[in-house]
Amino acid sequence: YQRRVRGSLQQLAMTTKGTRIVLIGPPGSGKGTQAPKITKAFQICHLASGDMLRSEVDSGSELGKEVKEIMDSGELVSDDVIIKLIKANMLKPNCKNGFVLDGFPRTVEQANKLDTMLSDQGTKLDHALEFKVNEEDLIERISGRWLHPKSGRTYHVKFRPPKVPGRDDETGEPLVQRSDDNEQTLRKRLVSYRNSTVPILKFYSKKGILNTIDASQSFDHVWDQIYKILKA
Repeated sequence: YQRRVRGSLQQLAMTTKGTRIVLIGPPGSGKGTQAPKITKAFQICHLASGDMLRSEVDSGSELGKEVKEIMDSGELVSDDVIIKLIKANMLKPNCKNGFVLDGFPRTVEQANKLDTMLSDQGTKLDHALEFKVNEEDLIERISGRWLHPKSGRTYHVKFRPPKVPGRDDETGEPLVQRSDDNEQTLRKRLVSYRNSTVPILKFYSKKGILNTIDASQSFDHVWDQIYKILKA
């Protein structure tokens, strides 16, 4: 069975070059957990806004210096800078087959800017996947979530526990819990999500690329839904 699944994923990756995906969902909905599997199956890159910012600063590039100056001043990084980062990463070899974008866009204005940049590059988004979970389930998920900082791999004490408690499956390195992974912070973030991000669903629905995932299910069942949508 495992050989058959592995073979189907390899075949899928060979026939879906140029796949560009946006993941939409509230914090704790499982986007960061599924993104690495999507990137591996489709041989595309994972562009998470926070990771891109940190990586660009660490690189010491001109854009990285610009980002560092903004962040050091306590200001929010502008939409235009994020778009520049996405555009720069799209040109890297690991993104030649496409990307899965996580954490951006968060507003309709950002979605429009992303579309414009992609159009200027002669391309467009292929899929927008909404990860739908009710709020009480999200609170349970968040409170039990653990992260491997270097790779971004996420675990959950109940739903997706590591093989060894408190340790990353692949490296054995310690897992950490984010300081904002608590109920009070989550409820504030959910209000922000509803107000600014939910309108994006209508935006992508009108374009005919929106699919909704029942992300309340197990990791494997959520992946099955994603696989069926992206291979269609």
